[in-house]
Amino acid sequence: MAGTVPLVTSTDGVEGGVGLTALLVAAARAIETHRPDSLAQDIYAEHFVRAAQASAHWPVRLDQAPGGDTSPLWGRFARYFGLRTRVLDDFLLRSVQSTGIRQVVLLGAGLDTRAFRLDWPVDCVIFEIDREGVLAFKHEVLDTLSAEPRARRVPIGTDLRADWAGALTATGFDATAPTAWLVEGLLFYLPHAAETALIDTVDRLSAPGSALAYEVKLERDLMAYRDSPLYTSTRRQLGIDLLDLFSREPRPDSVARLTDRGWTASVHTPFDFTHRHGRGPLPEENDALAGNRWVFADTYPVSCMDPAVPPVRV
Repeated sequence: MAGTVPLVTSTDGVEGGVGLTALLVAAARAIETHRPDSLAQDIYAEHFVRAAQASAHWPVRLDQAPGGDTSPLWGRFARYFGLRTRVLDDFLLRSVQSTGIRQVVLLGAGLDTRAFRLDWPVDCVIFEIDREGVLAFKHEVLDTLSAEPRARRVPIGTDLRADWAGALTATGFDATAPTAWLVEGLLFYLPHAAETALIDTVDRLSAPGSALAYEVKLERDLMAYRDSPLYTSTRRQLGIDLLDLFSREPRPDSVARLTDRGWTASVHTPFDFTHRHGRGPLPEENDALAGNRWVFADTYPVSCMDPAVPPVRV
């Protein structure tokens, strides 16, 4: 892949544990891509699904999914991931197009293909941090497709519980320049201390004008939703027990931590963006998505947050 710096290393692939959730998101993005009213296009997603033994039989189009759009898993949950993809695509593009940010860091990048499918400024650099095995699988699939990144791309194979900041700076990251940070679908799995350390490190490495988007859950008791349609269908159809993968520790107040350090933050429910885009999940009884929040934060003097969607109180 031209434009991609050689992988910097450390292991674990996509065939088990948290790695399987990267395939789940890829399947959802594939389904979203083939919807006639698609919010986000990812032409690579279905190739990841088909390339992994664990997911080779999963649907990549809605007409392949049992129950179609009424399925809690391939209907509602896939709509959630499609909406999340669009909202975070918009955040990153707004960051580089409106504010002049030229370095982007994807923490827990998984099978994210934004470096390949979004329209980046030619002088932009995309750092992707995840375990070596996950990135190696992604490279193998993308190489078979002769995929080319649309900006300079630097994959960094390391565990986010290790010294990822050292690995990042060793590959050319400039802590004196503003950065757009994305933490998508990661913090659910990290213990309290790991989330706090990650947020503190992002703060330490962020020059004025930087922006951050991340996803959290607010539930005090995740197990209260164990029999929700979303968790039940994921467990029964795919053998993925998300609640066994999520950290059960009380979550830190990362929004307060950021604002105490001078960031401006807004907190939104996914349903806010469902109403904005006219597509996506809506609240329901026994809703496993009820506690999900999407947080957008930035440092003075540039704002990348979208004022069109009012924030919610947490």
